[in-house]
Amino acid sequence: MKKNLIDQLNEWHELDEHQRIVDSLSAIPTEARDYETISHLARAHNNLGLYEEALEQFDKISEAGKKDSLWHYRVGFALYHLQRYEEAAQAFSMADQLESGIQNTKYFLRQSAHKAEKQKRELLRLTKKKTALERGSTVAKKIPFSNMPLTDFWDDSEYARTSYQSEPPTDELIDSIEKELGYKLPCSYITLMNQQNGGVPMNTCFPTEEPTSWAEDHIAITGIMGIGREKGYSLCGDLGSPFMIEEWGYPDIGVVICDCPSAGHDVVMLDYRACGKDGEPEVVHVDQEDDYEITFLADNFEEFIKGLVSEEQYDTSEEDKEEDLDKVTHGKFSPLLKELCSRVTEVEPVEQKIRNICTRIVEEKGHFSFHADELSYVMYDVQFWLYTKSYPDTSRDQYLATYEKIIAFGEEFGLGGYAPSFITEWFDHRIKEGRIIQNHGMIRFIDSYVEEVINKLKEA
Repeated sequence: MKKNLIDQLNEWHELDEHQRIVDSLSAIPTEARDYETISHLARAHNNLGLYEEALEQFDKISEAGKKDSLWHYRVGFALYHLQRYEEAAQAFSMADQLESGIQNTKYFLRQSAHKAEKQKRELLRLTKKKTALERGSTVAKKIPFSNMPLTDFWDDSEYARTSYQSEPPTDELIDSIEKELGYKLPCSYITLMNQQNGGVPMNTCFPTEEPTSWAEDHIAITGIMGIGREKGYSLCGDLGSPFMIEEWGYPDIGVVICDCPSAGHDVVMLDYRACGKDGEPEVVHVDQEDDYEITFLADNFEEFIKGLVSEEQYDTSEEDKEEDLDKVTHGKFSPLLKELCSRVTEVEPVEQKIRNICTRIVEEKGHFSFHADELSYVMYDVQFWLYTKSYPDTSRDQYLATYEKIIAFGEEFGLGGYAPSFITEWFDHRIKEGRIIQNHGMIRFIDSYVEEVINKLKEA
């Protein structure tokens, strides 16, 4: 492939114009495409979320790609996002063998292996349940919540009444909602909604045996959707189950019944995969932040409701805050952050200034994390300035791949993880503002904004 075309493709890649790459390379006759052409085409498909198409292209160069770590990594990336985790783990393992020490490869290898094991357990559980149902194994029917008083279940508030609560559902409304959803609602769900049709429970946490994006040992809900269409948070309301599946991409395995404090990034669903659309569904947590990973919660809705516990049971906020304050005050910097700070002459002492900003973050949030708030953006700016000051010939991809080594996965002074979307959103925001510019694929702050970042550090 000609150098001028490679340069053009790399520029489009840096600008996230992946469709232009696909259009350009697709115009090349199939017989004229070499290994590099197909690699770029497949990468662009990956970046567009067209993972099946990407795998089709990678398969065409599989023989030549056997000794290319990047080919294995990109194949693994496509497989991972198709939730073919066992195959993804094999691909990332091979990439790591061919070129060890790449943090992104190691991260996806760990994630793929973990998800593959969880996927196997989930498949085994669903198979066992389907088999039991097919054999006619049933639980004796009883009156839902017969041994659980519901008088103190709901938390009465203006927000709950406005956003969730409707009049008790009529038989006609229930039938209409079930037809719209395509699933028969559990008897226990209807019983609870007849007692109060949607709202915020007093207890909003449910224990889990494995970590989710919310916590290591539990999930939290904001409210339970009522049967209806009138309220935003009702089953068929503006923010109800069809909306979450069609607009947010949640898997079509059943019915979204609870929203969570993440504002859409995780939900609780009734899962009908094992029982069919007319059966008794399980209750699962679905995590958009982790590729819609499904975590089993309860065998049925009644068990889920009975298992809810108070958030006070998990309140370790004060202890967590003290630990994080100690971390940002005394924690050892990562080798890369230490190196970058050693090259700064504009701000003295820059290490202490960084610690001061991060102390403010912990004081305001109660924990050490970067999200989309003002102080987080200051720290994204500081890290970017530090890195591009020392390594001016840096592309967008190079920086995003290196970012985690500065603080996100730092040593003692580290976040312990991060959501890549926050970094890319910050990056796109700064480009839109004109504060980050790209020249021949290389990225940097404009000079006037460098001065602003330095001044923020000095004032910290």
